[in-house]
Amino acid sequence: MTPELQRMDWMPSPPLAPIDSPLDLDHLSRMTLGNADLEQEVLAMFAEQAVRLMAAMAALPAEAGALAHKLKGSARGIGAFAVADAAESLETAIRAGQNQRHALAALKEAVTEARAAIEAILKP
Repeated sequence: MTPELQRMDWMPSPPLAPIDSPLDLDHLSRMTLGNADLEQEVLAMFAEQAVRLMAAMAALPAEAGALAHKLKGSARGIGAFAVADAAESLETAIRAGQNQRHALAALKEAVTEARAAIEAILKP
C-alpha cells in the first residue's frame, strides 16, 4: 500500500447486500460518532423533514426533482438507503419524463417504512 493510502482514515461504505431494516443503524452510529442523543435528534429531524418534503412533492410540482434530491441526501445521512434509492428513482423519472406517479408512490412507501422504524426507536 502506498504511504498516502496508509495515512488515510477509511470510512466503511454502505452495505452492498440489502439489510432487513429500513434503517442501517450501524451507518447511523458511524455518522453520529456513536452519540445516542445525536442519533435520536437526527432521526426526529429526518422524520419531520420527510413529512414536509413528501407533502410538498404530492402534486409533483416543478421543483419535485430538487425536493427528491434533498430527501435522498438526508436519507443517506441517516442510513435510510431504501428512501434514498426511491428518491433517486423519482429524480430519474422526472428527468426522463417517465412514470413519476409510480416513482412517487414507491418513495412514499419507503418513507412510511422508515418513519415507522424511527418511531419505534424514538419511543420512550
